[in-house]
Amino acid sequence: MEASTKCEMKLLVNGETRSVIARQGDTLLFVLRNELGLTGAKPGCLNGDCGACTVLVDGTPIKSCMMLAIETVGKEITTIEGLHNTPIQRAFVEHFAFQCGYCTPGFIMNAHALTETKPDADDATIQEWLESNICRCTSYQEIEAAVKEVLKQNRTTE
Repeated sequence: MEASTKCEMKLLVNGETRSVIARQGDTLLFVLRNELGLTGAKPGCLNGDCGACTVLVDGTPIKSCMMLAIETVGKEITTIEGLHNTPIQRAFVEHFAFQCGYCTPGFIMNAHALTETKPDADDATIQEWLESNICRCTSYQEIEAAVKEVLKQNRTTE
C-alpha cells in the first residue's frame, strides 16, 4: 500500500476510541490537529527539536511531529486535552510557568510524565527532562519550580 493511500485507523485518544481516515505517512501531530480537532499539541519546528507537539503515547512523552499516526494504533495517546486539572497544570498556573503559552502544552505533557514516572527526580533529572522542550519567552525557573512543587506534593501524600 502506498504512503499516499488513505486508510481507516482506530486510535485510542484521551480514553476514547476514535476512527480516522488518514494516509499512512501522516504524522500523529497532523492527525490529532486536522482529523480529530485536538489542537493543543502545537506545530513548532516539525523536526523533533522544540517539543511544542509533545503528547504521551503509553505514558511516554513523544514528539508527535516525528511519529506516524499509524504507529500509535493499539497504543494509548494522551494529549493536553486529556489532562483534567492535574497537579502539574495547577502548578504551572500558580508559578506563572508560561508567557505566550505556545510551548506550554508540550511542557505540561513532558512534566506530567516526569512527575508520574520519576517521583524521586532530582534537579539534574528535572533539567534533563526539560531540555527536550524549548521556550523562547520565559526562563525555565518557573517551570522547574512547578515540577518541584508537584514532586514535593506527591512525596507528602504517599
